[in-house]
Order: sequence, then C-alpha cells, then structure tokens
Amino acid sequence: MKYTPLTVKAHQQTLPKPNFLEIENLVKSYATPDQGNFVVLDGVDLTIGENEFISIIGHSGCGKSTLLKIVAGLETATSGSVRLDGKEIRKPGAERMMIFQNYSLLPWLTVRDNIRLAVDEVLKNANRAEKISIVNEHLAMVNLTAAADKYPDEISGGMKQRVGIARALAIRPKMLLMDEPFGALDALTRGKLQRQVLDIWENHRQAVMMITHDVDEAIYMSDRIVLMTNGPAATIGEILEVSFPHPRDRVAMRNTKEYFEIRNHALNFLDRYFTHEE
Repeated sequence: MKYTPLTVKAHQQTLPKPNFLEIENLVKSYATPDQGNFVVLDGVDLTIGENEFISIIGHSGCGKSTLLKIVAGLETATSGSVRLDGKEIRKPGAERMMIFQNYSLLPWLTVRDNIRLAVDEVLKNANRAEKISIVNEHLAMVNLTAAADKYPDEISGGMKQRVGIARALAIRPKMLLMDEPFGALDALTRGKLQRQVLDIWENHRQAVMMITHDVDEAIYMSDRIVLMTNGPAATIGEILEVSFPHPRDRVAMRNTKEYFEIRNHALNFLDRYFTHEE
C-alpha cells in the first residue's frame, strides 16, 4: 500500500464486510497529442465496508472525481480492478447511485415526479401502491412532503439537493456516491443538510463515498478520510480513521483533542502538497 494510516482512537468501531468495495492497483491515463500518455491516477488501492462512510479530499486535479466516476461506471480504468460485492464494475448500475453538486433535476417534473421517475425506472417489479409508498416514504425522510407538488424552480437550493438525495435513496442502492453534494450551498444550509444526510445514513446504513474540499465536513460525517496526493499520477497519500460514535454531535466532537488531531493532520497534509512543486 502507498499510504500510512493515522488512527485516532477516540472510540472503537467494527465495520462489516471491509472489502465490500475493492479498488486494486487502479490506473487511469489518457493519450494526448502533445504530452503523450497523461496519467491521472496511479496505483490506487482502497477497500470500503458495506456500511462505511468515506470522504475523499485532495487538491484540484488529483483525480477525485475521476475515481468516483470509475466507481460509478461512468468511466473505465486503464488498468487495475474495481469490484463491488465481488463483482467487477464495468458500467453504471442501479446499485450505485450518484448525487451531483448541481442537483440534476428535471425542471418540468414536480418534486414527487422527479423521485417517482427513478423508482419507475429501477423498481419495475413494484406495483403502483408500492411505488407511491416508496416515494412518500422518501419525501418524508428528507422533510419534503409539503413541497411534493412544487417544481424545482419553486424550491431552494437545499431543497433541490434533498430531492436528489431522496431520488438516489428511493431505489435502495448498495452504495451512494456523492460529488461535493453541499458545495453549491450557503454555510447555514450546508450545515443543516449535512446533519440531515448523516441522520438518514445513521438510520439506513450503506456504503458512501463522498468527495469534499471541506475538512470539517469530512471529519463530521466520515468513518475514514482518504487524502489524495497531487496530480498528475495522483494516488492515496494517507487514510485517517475517524472513530467517533454515531449518532454524532458536531459541537461535542469539536471540543475533543481527537478532533483537532485529525483536523490539523489533514490540513498539514494538504498544505504540504499545496506548497510542493511537482
């Protein structure tokens, strides 16, 4: 392995199926007319548990989004392997749902119908009553029942992102992939939505891989934080374990020595790579 784990032993935690997602010696490169073979990711090794929440942090150009897209099946690796529950990932699948920063809602459909569209597409064997029940359940889960019949341009950015989260969860995927899901929100809305997503995850555990630039967000939400080295030819530099128990109290966490150890270590790592000339 090419990283040195840092374990902050705040609390003990046992994760089932630590090899639920297996990324082994992953390389992603592109042929370019002027630079030859441009390597984006070089030798990435990572396993994620079936109920584990992972955040990935690194500077722009380190291949975070590329890695997420490969796991989603939206891009293919040049070499290496990515397996989910023992099966090689070669294309997109309903067992892996992606939440983007820009909401990705259909403006001509209501909140309810945006969620129902995904349910209709994936849960084809469910009857009409079952589909209505699933949609209503997930509207309630993200506190959008009162806004169910509104259109995307009639709701706030935070509400739009909650629609995307409900839509992703409604088809009951094995893994949730989030590409800076709170990046477009103001600080107050971002904090509230972080808490809502964490509440949902704590009550409906599944594997989550989230890209973020926010160290505090990663510590608050994650079981582990993956720190990427700079690109090109980026790889995993370190993995930090965040062993605070769930459910989490943001204020209580920030008043602990362990929190500042993790935060300072992550920031020092990022600062070191920010000032390092490739």
